[in-house]
Amino acid sequence: MHHPEIAIIDPNTLTCLGLQSILKEIIPMAVIRVFHSFGELTDDTPDMYAHYFISAQIYFEHASFFLARKPKTIVLAGGDNQPQLSGVPILNIYQNEDSLIKDICQLRKYGHSNGQQAAHDLSAREVEVLILITKGLINKEIADRLHISLTTVISHRKNITEKLGIKSVSGLTVYAVMNGYIEADKI
Repeated sequence: MHHPEIAIIDPNTLTCLGLQSILKEIIPMAVIRVFHSFGELTDDTPDMYAHYFISAQIYFEHASFFLARKPKTIVLAGGDNQPQLSGVPILNIYQNEDSLIKDICQLRKYGHSNGQQAAHDLSAREVEVLILITKGLINKEIADRLHISLTTVISHRKNITEKLGIKSVSGLTVYAVMNGYIEADKI
């Protein structure tokens, strides 16, 4: 199985840790490496990464490197001084976690139209349960809605979690959006 490798290049430790934890939840199979400088990245194997999440400052200092890798580059920017870059997606890191997750999902949809995501073979019923989980229903409500027992719902949730390797509701929600089970604005 192919594990995509993602590089985060940002001198701010908190930005790196926060983004790393969100990306791990969204893409549990990815290997996420953190670099605090461009030099650290180039000391590694800089061309092996599927994506580069890079601070705007480092991006501008090493634009020639990243322009050659434009489809893989996402510039991290904060606050109101968003840089205007043609064809390079920008991620505003000064927003709440839910908005950040939605923005990353949008970027992922934009960047991965080749569908290299492995299908996890959820059953039709597991997909129904997954969609209701993403809508915020609790187990009892899911059981009532689908006319199945509470035990069956719990069993489906356990199977979904095991198949996907995702335990949190926010992680399952992101998975459902990224795999087209539900629209982001229907959550």
